[in-house]
Amino acid sequence: MANKVQNLQNHAKTVPAFHLVVLPIFLLNFLWAIYRLIVAFSVESVRSFLLAIAFLLLAFCARTFALKVQDRVIRLEMRLRMAQVLPVDLQASIQEFTVGQLVALRFASDEELPELARKVRDEKLTDRKAIKKLVRNWQGDYDRA
Repeated sequence: MANKVQNLQNHAKTVPAFHLVVLPIFLLNFLWAIYRLIVAFSVESVRSFLLAIAFLLLAFCARTFALKVQDRVIRLEMRLRMAQVLPVDLQASIQEFTVGQLVALRFASDEELPELARKVRDEKLTDRKAIKKLVRNWQGDYDRA
């Protein structure tokens, strides 16, 4: 993705090894385990079914944990950035921004961040997608989980 200019339409990240290999394999394994549970019920088929569920949960939890840590890092990064870029009257409200608002605001350039932060705060905008749509000068984030 680093070779392509990032924008609102293409900024979602796909991790090929995870989304195109691990998840499909675990999903096929889960479906096969259901089939075996129905067609050839046994202790072994129950064990396979339970393991298939565990593998899917493990994959989703691993991805969720990585994204949660990423959001926390973005929160810290944005609070530091806002402390440098926002005017004094807005700096007092930096702690009031939610993680979702900060995650969406990270795509704004330093020049437009004060105006956009004020709008998000004053209008109490919380929808990440709606906030991202307000960004005029998109700053790509190429180092994500």
